[in-house]
Amino acid sequence: MPMRNLLLVGFHVAALVGRFGRRVTAASAPKAAKPRKAAPRAKRPARPRHRHSVYVIELGPEVLNEAKFRRANPDYDVTKPCVYVGMTGLTPEQRFANHRKGVKSNRFAQQYGLRLLPQLYAVYNPMPYRAAQEMEVELAIGLREQGFGVWQA
Repeated sequence: MPMRNLLLVGFHVAALVGRFGRRVTAASAPKAAKPRKAAPRAKRPARPRHRHSVYVIELGPEVLNEAKFRRANPDYDVTKPCVYVGMTGLTPEQRFANHRKGVKSNRFAQQYGLRLLPQLYAVYNPMPYRAAQEMEVELAIGLREQGFGVWQA
């Protein structure tokens, strides 16, 4: 038996005989099993970063019978409509439907809401949450300065 088969670095001669009496060489010695990698997780679809919106709902003229609304709009121009301004993480259409159903609704939007006025808000959407918070206030102030009757929650 050649010497190189007997002298494997750090092995005893007894270790050279594997199961069932077969000779084991360095090349044929069993290798340590590699740890298995975890199966990759299914990735969730990424949510869009800019998913918030501002929206404007036209309110019926009956809202002017509400003292709170009149007090909030002392410079109201009767030729302009009354509106509700809000922000949402839903689409404006979904949010308007929720107002009509009474889901997390503003009282004026639920009772007097007629329709959305996309011509007043569509250019701003979508946007990040903080920008939507600021834009809601700025849009309400801007519309009030133009003479609209504005309710902003």
